[in-house]
Amino acid sequence: MDLEIWSDIACPWCYIGKRRLERALAEFEHREDVTVTWRSFELDPEAPPEIPGPSTEVLAAKYGLPAKRAEAMNDHVSELAAAEGLHYRLSEQRLGSTFDAHRLVHLAAEHGLQDQMKERLLRARLIEGKLVSDPEVLSACGTELGLERDQVWELVAGDRFTDDVRSDERAARELGIGGVPTFVVDRALGISGAQPPELLLRLLRQGWHKAEARA
Repeated sequence: MDLEIWSDIACPWCYIGKRRLERALAEFEHREDVTVTWRSFELDPEAPPEIPGPSTEVLAAKYGLPAKRAEAMNDHVSELAAAEGLHYRLSEQRLGSTFDAHRLVHLAAEHGLQDQMKERLLRARLIEGKLVSDPEVLSACGTELGLERDQVWELVAGDRFTDDVRSDERAARELGIGGVPTFVVDRALGISGAQPPELLLRLLRQGWHKAEARA
């Protein structure tokens, strides 16, 4: 059974969703028969490498919210993240493009490290306050997981995996995915949002039964 997750490294809900999915998979009776693939999705595909200014103020301006409202929203998602063992520092995050980070996830997938790279980049952005468009940050994350430093630098300098990222995003549009995280089983069943583990487990079981019915 194939499970695809469209998500963005800039999305605090996506990291929460990842943790909840891990809990659901741990309870799923057929876990070893599930292939998990992380798909690229950019919440802001037009973002420059870095957006200057305090992140709370930038987000407030983007969504037309008072700064205090934006801060309260960050506090709320941080509380939910803490319940999953994730200690966000959203007020310190550095905003900017996630495009090269998504390409790095594709590179890691070639080495069987896709999930680990997704995890590492989410932590870098949302917990460590690092700029994930910075080649030095991407290089450090890659080499930490065992990738060759030259590989990562060549990736950032070139256009490798550009088509793969665009293909993921095109598939999202074709499937009607407008927000992340979105979890899709066998391109037949899906659910959006950082849903509770029990709902994600239900999705997995429904997908399994549907696959059995087709067999």
